[in-house]
Amino acid sequence: MKKQTNYSPEHALYLKKVRRGSAVVQIVRIGLLLVILGIWELIADLQLVDPFIISSPSRIAAMIGDLASDGSLFYHIGTTLWETLAGFAIAVVFGTGIALALWWSDTARRVLEPYIVVLNSLPKIALGPVIIVWFGTGSTAIVFMTVLVGIIVAIMNMLGGFMATDQNKILLLRSMGASKLQILTKLVIPSAIPQFIGMLKICVGMAWIGSIMGEYIVSKAGLGYLIVYGGQVFKLDLVMAATAILCVLAAGMYALVALAEKFLVKNSRS
Repeated sequence: MKKQTNYSPEHALYLKKVRRGSAVVQIVRIGLLLVILGIWELIADLQLVDPFIISSPSRIAAMIGDLASDGSLFYHIGTTLWETLAGFAIAVVFGTGIALALWWSDTARRVLEPYIVVLNSLPKIALGPVIIVWFGTGSTAIVFMTVLVGIIVAIMNMLGGFMATDQNKILLLRSMGASKLQILTKLVIPSAIPQFIGMLKICVGMAWIGSIMGEYIVSKAGLGYLIVYGGQVFKLDLVMAATAILCVLAAGMYALVALAEKFLVKNSRS
């Protein structure tokens, strides 16, 4: 059945202004990026700052081209990408599951909440030597570091979302004879969807931080490895190229979460 799209002239005008505003924002974003890149390139070309120190967009593009030509670019991207995605998925799934368990059991929440807060404040990089002993120097250690960075954030965000459920609605469902499982599935989880989306957006950044942190500590491949290697041999073009690729990948992953947000919001309203 075709969806009705008959709007009043006022509402149609409003939608047109919204679309125009979105287009202007996108154009300004792209324009700002181009201006920054242009100024950066100009500074390097005029030798206002030594290009060896700040590199330049053209040198970065040339370095990416060199990495792509010898086949190492996609190998390093693939390594970091799967480590990040694996750690992100594990942190989100287990973090949400633990938060559900803590909401379910008030006693467990009261016992474990202080420990969760302490673990969240612990500098994860301090556990690097321990992680190496536990998991060796392979990708497993990097994935574990990624999970470690993201899972506490996921737990705290989702637990906060579950606990923020309107208590009056919970009491109403209880008065109607609803079980705890029904309250969880019919009220608590749906009401926490905005918090879940927010948690995903935060965990995207945490996942990239964790994977690159892990590659800093122990890795033989990946974008973090390229950054460390480039710094050691003073190839700052390589450092900047790997960093630029990281920015693009992180932005792409965030865009996927934004699409998931639109899908969930649309379904929740239908």
